[in-house]
Amino acid sequence: MLNGTLAGAIGGLAGTWAMNEAQRIWTHAVDGEAPQAAGGKHDARDWQERDEGRNSNQIAAQALAAAVIGRHLDRRELAVAAPLVHFTFGAVVGALYGSVTHRHTRTATGIGFGLVVWLLADEIAMPLLGLSQSTLRRPAEKRLQSIAAHAVFGMTTEATRRAIQHP
Repeated sequence: MLNGTLAGAIGGLAGTWAMNEAQRIWTHAVDGEAPQAAGGKHDARDWQERDEGRNSNQIAAQALAAAVIGRHLDRRELAVAAPLVHFTFGAVVGALYGSVTHRHTRTATGIGFGLVVWLLADEIAMPLLGLSQSTLRRPAEKRLQSIAAHAVFGMTTEATRRAIQHP
């Protein structure tokens, strides 16, 4: 069980990296350049930045900093903290996924996993927590970008988990 959890966490880190890259490619194709988030390409919430002008990873990092150290982060600190929030979330959900699916090896499971993360996190939890606007306001192209990025996250998480557990 621990092997599956650890493999899933590593997969989640790889999936988060791949997701960031996929979002950058999409945004560059649509807009010609990517938004300039504090964390750069490692803090990709491109669809949200393009649509809302804000980034949930940065909002969450600032909220955590205020609660833990009693102040907001400056841009240099945020450049580290915002990607850390995103990669930590990816690792945690990857670990949960790995602990549940450690006996399965189907790639389609990864796509489904990515879509479940998209639905639960981007579509439901983030608006409820005030980390993004209501999904009812989200343009179709931005929603498709988010769906595609999460599918990449899920596929990469599963492929990495499987490679670690079943070399």
